[in-house]
Amino acid sequence: MSNIAFRDSSVVIIETGCTTIRAIHGLAELLKPPAVEIEARVGLRRVEENGSAQSSKPQPKVNDYLIGRQLDEALASGQDITVSWPFDNGDIKDFLAAEALWKYVLFKELGLKRTQMESPALLTFPHGLSRDDHERICQIFFERFNVAALSVLERPLAQLYAANSLNGLVVDIGYHRTDIVPIYECTVQHNCANYIPIGLADCEAYLANVLRSNEQVMSTLSPPDAPLSDKDLHSQLLELSRKIWKEGYVKLGEAEVVADDEGVTNIAAVLVAGKEKAIIESNQKKRATAKASAAEQARAREIEALDLITLDFKDKQVTLGRERHRFLDPLFDPTLLRNIESSKDKKWQGGDVLPLQDVCGYIVAKADLDARVSIWEGLFVTGDCASLIKGIGQALQMRLESFILGNTENSNDAQPKQIRILHVPDYFAEYREKGDGFAAFLGASIVAKIIFSDPIGRNFVSKADYGSRGPKAILEMSASLL
Repeated sequence: MSNIAFRDSSVVIIETGCTTIRAIHGLAELLKPPAVEIEARVGLRRVEENGSAQSSKPQPKVNDYLIGRQLDEALASGQDITVSWPFDNGDIKDFLAAEALWKYVLFKELGLKRTQMESPALLTFPHGLSRDDHERICQIFFERFNVAALSVLERPLAQLYAANSLNGLVVDIGYHRTDIVPIYECTVQHNCANYIPIGLADCEAYLANVLRSNEQVMSTLSPPDAPLSDKDLHSQLLELSRKIWKEGYVKLGEAEVVADDEGVTNIAAVLVAGKEKAIIESNQKKRATAKASAAEQARAREIEALDLITLDFKDKQVTLGRERHRFLDPLFDPTLLRNIESSKDKKWQGGDVLPLQDVCGYIVAKADLDARVSIWEGLFVTGDCASLIKGIGQALQMRLESFILGNTENSNDAQPKQIRILHVPDYFAEYREKGDGFAAFLGASIVAKIIFSDPIGRNFVSKADYGSRGPKAILEMSASLL
């Protein structure tokens, strides 16, 4: 049994996501956001062997992997590099590459020393890692990194804890997939959890395709006197799509737009020189004053209804309308992706990919009857886009209404009557801007602050525990048991 308490200043948090790793050394009184954030990818130089290029060295070593700036610089210089993402599917495909990433974070980014390691580490991972994976992680961190203690926390649990709840449905929108995990009384319901193979990358591709119908965008990016190749135009549209959501120009819920039969508004037709452009640029100002003519006020209301914004993009001015709010539509209607080239590998032939709301409803329906009401009382939408795109929770809640039973004559205590949307509380001052998106890291920090200060707790493995019981100790002594 662990019999030592650790100082908050020594604790290490490592959030291992599918595409991103976030970390910090030391927990302040006001829990801080991650100090380190890197892409969870590695690179290996290709080598010539017997006159032919090999995909990688026969038996690479941890130090052979390129990570972070070193990888970026190698790719920018045109070196022949094989890039891989060891956590891309929510599991660990390559433990050697995973070890290289964790080593880089601990000793390069956080500046820790293996021989002087006094830090306990708490790791978060996507749910569903096997027992063997847990044991191997435990072995790496004690034998290769010499940590003082180790605990593993499943990512959905960390996210729900950050939202101050013990029951709920966690919807984690990632770059390549969206995980939906029900949690009841602090226990992940693994038999019910599922995912849809749609993420932000698909939404970016979809919006890029939608923007092709915007004449003003197309003429700005690819003017008739200097047209871009289709490949370059597609690349710029993807970049613009990414900029739109990352800078917070997408809204759902009340601002959600349902596409009409005529498609995207022809912005080029409504942009006339002069007064209208001035109104667009001052979109946040008050409407026309009382001195303005009725015609001017009517024009101002018309422009406001179009919800136009103007962005600086590659030294150009790009004007967008309500079509930008359709960014997340593929989550709710996957059939929109059928004609998107980058999404054709989603095996549509094997059956339709179900909409997010349908998967959520079916997942909760698989849970035990007495757990369903509690799960519906905590709908938490998280992921990198959750803090930047407002109204995702409300948009999903609206689509889930058909899965709950309201106040009817046939209702009973085992049937949910409402779905409550969760958010990271405002009292986490350091997370007010990005709380919902950084929930996994915040939840891990909260748990670490509790467990590592408890000298008699059984929620982490100490060096003594590892010495006496080996890697199997992690299966019984983990923060996921809280």
